[in-house]
Amino acid sequence: MKKSKSNKKVVRKPAKIEMRDNCCSATSVWSWTIYVYWFIILFFIAATFYILGRSHEFLHPTEQNVVVTEEVLMRPSDYIDSAKKKLQEGNVDDAIAELTTAVESDATSNVYALRGEAYMQIGDYQKALDDFNSAIEKDSMNAIAFYDRALLNTRLENYDAALNDINNALASQSMKPSEILTMRDLYAKRGQLNLWLKNWQGAVVDYTNSLARAEGRISADVYAERGEAFTALGDYENAVNDYTSAVRVISEQIQAAPTQEEREKQSSSAMGYFEKSAALNFKMGNNAAARNDLESAFAIAVALDDGESADRIQKLIGDLD
Repeated sequence: MKKSKSNKKVVRKPAKIEMRDNCCSATSVWSWTIYVYWFIILFFIAATFYILGRSHEFLHPTEQNVVVTEEVLMRPSDYIDSAKKKLQEGNVDDAIAELTTAVESDATSNVYALRGEAYMQIGDYQKALDDFNSAIEKDSMNAIAFYDRALLNTRLENYDAALNDINNALASQSMKPSEILTMRDLYAKRGQLNLWLKNWQGAVVDYTNSLARAEGRISADVYAERGEAFTALGDYENAVNDYTSAVRVISEQIQAAPTQEEREKQSSSAMGYFEKSAALNFKMGNNAAARNDLESAFAIAVALDDGESADRIQKLIGDLD
């Protein structure tokens, strides 16, 4: 017996279809989120490797990268210190090169002055003058720059300009002292310029101020040059006293001279001072004192094995008889 088809029911499953749609939607959202997360993670990984790679290139430079050398790491002050050392060693050209690097990096007044000193050592006076001018333009109270320019103008025999520079150096030193310079040396230099300009009285005043200063080292030349100024003024007695003082200073300092050559140079100066003193004593009628001076000069000439000077001095001694 056949069953009727009308009794068979068709069962639909709408709920299951709805679950499949929801699942697909959730899967789609999850997939996009994962992509975003992985993108962020990969970005940070790539950035980390890039930074590590740059660090490796810096620490281990290749031919394509800039090599980090000692020169790259040096500061302007390092170049200056190195240049000073080279100047002391007599390596002037390399010192100028390093000072030029310092000027390009940090053009201070003192750097210009130091390079000017180096140029002056090799006889490049124009470049030296340009540097001293630049130093003064940057610092109008730089006593060292004024003093250096005075020395340069003295070499160029431009004594008036040198005197003006020394006056400025003295004024600057009194207001903005430099540890390198002393007032004693500045007064002595101005005394020398006044001596060459035949300002005898001005020279005496400056040399006296130099000798009165406490700082620095007394120079026999200051006594001797003041003796020349006194001689030009006709003050022979004070001139003789100064030549005697110059010889005393030499006798006190000669053992500390660094080389035999320097000791011989000082001894030769002492011999000359004895001769000048002898000439002045003879003018004043002090023949006995003049003889003593000449005999001292003769002894030095013999010690120096200076036969020519010994013969000349011996003849002068004979003329006193």
